Amino acid sequence: QVQLVESGGGLVQAGGSLRLSCAASGTSFSINAIGWYRQAPGKQRELVAGITNGGRSNYSGSVKGRITISRDAAKNTIYLQMNSLKPEDTAVYYCNAVVLFPGSSGDYWGQGTQVTVSS
Repeated sequence: QVQLVESGGGLVQAGGSLRLSCAASGTSFSINAIGWYRQAPGKQRELVAGITNGGRSNYSGSVKGRITISRDAAKNTIYLQMNSLKPEDTAVYYCNAVVLFPGSSGDYWGQGTQVTVSS
């Protein structure tokens, strides 16, 4: 089992910044890929940004240039630096990881952290 714990959400004015963190913990695992999704009220969950164990990152077109995903592999932690936030960025942000165990794999989600951007 792997636990993903997110932090860093909150209320910010449009144009402001927030930094989200997601820490993975467990035993005998490695992260194959990890990223951030978000879900706004009444909308489907969507990918925001992801990063592979090789360090390759990808971004949703709606956040490209404003949001940066990074990782600290030694700490099994990823970060989402969000700048120039817009009201449409308001959502619950979830961390997701594809994890490898000896002989198996798993897909894990965090509990989510609320990001609210006021206009």
